[in-house]
Amino acid sequence: MTSAAEVRLQLPALRRFARALAGSQTQGDALVSRCLQTIIETPHVLTQGEDARASLFGCFVQLVGAGALDQENNAASDLLHVRTLQAMSQPVRLAFLLSALEGFRREQIAKMLRCSQPTVDELIAAAGAEIADRIATLVLIIEDEPLIALDLETELRELGHEISGVASTHREAVLLARKTGPGLILADIQLADDSSGLEAVNEVLAEFSIPVIFVTAFPQRLLTGDKPEPAFLLSKPFDRNALRAMVSQVLFFEEVARPAPSAPPDPLSRV
Repeated sequence: MTSAAEVRLQLPALRRFARALAGSQTQGDALVSRCLQTIIETPHVLTQGEDARASLFGCFVQLVGAGALDQENNAASDLLHVRTLQAMSQPVRLAFLLSALEGFRREQIAKMLRCSQPTVDELIAAAGAEIADRIATLVLIIEDEPLIALDLETELRELGHEISGVASTHREAVLLARKTGPGLILADIQLADDSSGLEAVNEVLAEFSIPVIFVTAFPQRLLTGDKPEPAFLLSKPFDRNALRAMVSQVLFFEEVARPAPSAPPDPLSRV
């Protein structure tokens, strides 16, 4: 059976996955805590004979899919709003994130979702179609390594997005954000002038509401769950599929959070 030490080793990856799935650190970490509580109470939920990572993620996915997060029955319901639950309950998103972000094989995902491998293939194909239909946005890249910035720019353009600019310092980032009003920010943690990408983003977010994906070579440092940390985190060197997954999730939650357009006034109401 999977040991406590093995589970602990996989927790940063599970937090990253849960935060991307839920759309926030608070909600994602709450899901992870609930999963761990379930494991403590019923350790047999971890599948014997599997590697620790697949077993832990399988337990988490079943917790999500089994209705254990229903608002009426969940002790952490104050942290989970209806739209997030609806987003998490979609097998398409689960399959896509497990594949693109976490790199699980099709047969592993099929076991986690308790479906056939052809069904997993269909779910991931559906996710690709959904991404293709996603509304393009203007992206600000905050990155001090030119080759990584170029790679990000190239991949984002291929996904249909436009680049508002590339900033390598705190000051450049803030000025570009004010000048261009991007719809998404991709930010490195450590910048060329020894400033913090986190601080630059916080200054921008004090003025604008913009979704952010952080890119770092040391993701474990920002996946402890002990302090305020990013909801969306991409590892360096980044994988194209992982980038697509993160951008898709960020823009999905941005659309979900956007208020529905108000209905036009009823002309009869004036009569």
